Amino acid sequence: MTRQTVLKPEVFEFLEPSSCTFSYIVKDPTSNKCAVVDSVLDFDYPSGTVSYQSANKIIAAIREKELDVVWLLETHVHADHLSAAPYIQDAVGGKIAISKHITTVQEVFGKLFNEGTEFQRTGEQFDKLLDDDETYTVGALQGQALYTPGHTPACVAHVIGDAAFVGDTMFMPDIGTARTDFPGGDARTLYHSIQRVLSLPEDTRLFLCHDYPPEGRGFTFESSVHDQKMSNIHVKDGISEDDFVVMREARDKESGMPRLIFPSLQVNMRAGHFPEPATEDAVYLKVPVSGLKK
Repeated sequence: MTRQTVLKPEVFEFLEPSSCTFSYIVKDPTSNKCAVVDSVLDFDYPSGTVSYQSANKIIAAIREKELDVVWLLETHVHADHLSAAPYIQDAVGGKIAISKHITTVQEVFGKLFNEGTEFQRTGEQFDKLLDDDETYTVGALQGQALYTPGHTPACVAHVIGDAAFVGDTMFMPDIGTARTDFPGGDARTLYHSIQRVLSLPEDTRLFLCHDYPPEGRGFTFESSVHDQKMSNIHVKDGISEDDFVVMREARDKESGMPRLIFPSLQVNMRAGHFPEPATEDAVYLKVPVSGLKK
């Protein structure tokens, strides 16, 4: 397929402001087939209450446009929001897909949360585990799971037509790049993953999972390979790999943990499902505790 024949998907964005997360509907321009990328389940941590406003907006748009959902795509196991993929799947269909390296994440966090042998670390909670660079279709659109580890060991950028959904690999040029201090993260690995993204054609549209706008700028969700190469404050042309690693590791030491990290990891490593109920009406999530004096 030549660059001239690459299709341009229709992209509809949805902002969940409390986690600064963007979710997307990605539509084939030649049919009603679509994919949903990085959906959000609303979760009030203090009360432990789940709600569905963000997911319902996506479902309403799918129904209004009479779309046929093929895929519910995740770019990685998010640490700052819970996935709504199973809820959307129950409403409008689609297969839940993530990188095959989810098994590495499940192994690490299965131990952290003391999940025991009943928690399967095989990725079987997902409908599809994508091989590195595996291709798939959304109607006439061709998608590719571009493996981009560094932020986590299971990150992928979903390249669909002339668009790439890059997860947390990078942000808007004035914000920079993702942290690399989670288990399995690595700054040097992230640098090489970003170079894979930046090796795509310069007019490739890049859709971001988050934006943290500075004062005076509103939320923005789209960039391009060209814009990132020219002006990303962390990885623009001229910044060396070693300089990036020094900068990224120093910034990571100053970063606090995401507010929803514990519930997010436990749910997202299960493809958006909660743990099995402990009783008929009670589901529990765990909080590992450290620093206790003996």
